[in-house]
This record gives sequence, structure tokens and C-alpha cells, in this order.
Amino acid sequence: MAVKIRLARGGAKKRPYYRVVVADSRSPRDGKYIEKVGTHNPLLPKDHADRIKLDIERIEYWLGQGAKPSDRVARFLDAAGVLKRDARNNPNKGKPGTKAVERIEEQKEKAENAITAAAEAEEAAKAAAKAAAEAEEAAKVAAKEAAEAPAAEVVAEAPAAEVVAEAPAAEVVAEAPAEAEKKDEKA
Repeated sequence: MAVKIRLARGGAKKRPYYRVVVADSRSPRDGKYIEKVGTHNPLLPKDHADRIKLDIERIEYWLGQGAKPSDRVARFLDAAGVLKRDARNNPNKGKPGTKAVERIEEQKEKAENAITAAAEAEEAAKAAAKAAAEAEEAAKVAAKEAAEAPAAEVVAEAPAAEVVAEAPAAEVVAEAPAEAEKKDEKA
């Protein structure tokens, strides 16, 4: 006869209460058992004293007789210091599934696309700002030249206007703004 130390469920629906029992491994979970050796109430807080109650002397006796504890009972016994439980290792349990991996890859791709789009937008903004600054400087220079050029031409042509007849002076003055516009277009 193979003897197990395991949990037998009791309590109402959605209100579990477990008895720690020594039972034949072939008997049903909640069926006939040999001896009750403790209780477990999962509804109580983990640090509560009445959450797990074990009769350590009887459990040690049954372990000496060859009883094998279930995984959950082995955890309780390990916490009580009665039995050393080997830690299980399932490295594949924590790995995401194929659909989760695909979603993660899509999110990474979207993030990379967003980063490159942001970088391109930043570069375009810098280029536009630089072009605007250059255009502003060119406008200032052109305005300065336009402000200085007519005054210099008028001063330079003033003596010529006295010597030359009135008609040629009017032609020179009319040509001066056209030259300033040509300089603006070059800049």
C-alpha cells in the first residue's frame, strides 16, 4: 500500500478549507483517509498562526513509515523545517508564447519607427530653423545694403546731377532701385 500525505478539500463553494491527511494513494482526494495530521485555511493571511496547523510528531512517524508528501504538503513541511524540499526548475514556464513574442517584436518595431521619425523630424526642424536664420540674416543684410546704397548713390550722383542736365539725373535715380532689387535676388 502506497501512502501519501496530501490535502483533502473541505468547506463550502468558494470557501476552501483543507485537511492535511495521510491516505492511500489510490483513494479519492476527499475520500477515506487513514489519519488527519493537520489543517490548512488559505483564506487567512499568510502570517496568521492558524493558516497552517501541523501535527509534526505524527507527520515524522508517517514519513518514517515511507509516506510521500504531495508537493504542496512538502512546501508546508519545508517551511516548518521537517523536510527539505528540492526546488523545481521549469525554465520554459516563464518564457512568453509565440503570439506574445510577435506582439513584443511589433512593439519594438513601432518604437524604432517612432524614434527614427522623431529624429528625422528633429533634423528637418533644425534644417528649417537654420534656413530661416540664414534667410533672416540675408534679409537684414539686404535691408542694410538697401538703406545704405540709395544714400551713397544719391551722394555720389549729386555732383553729377549739377553738371549734367536734369533728364540724365532722373534716369540714374530710376536705375538705382532696380540695382538694389537685383542684389536682393542674388542674396
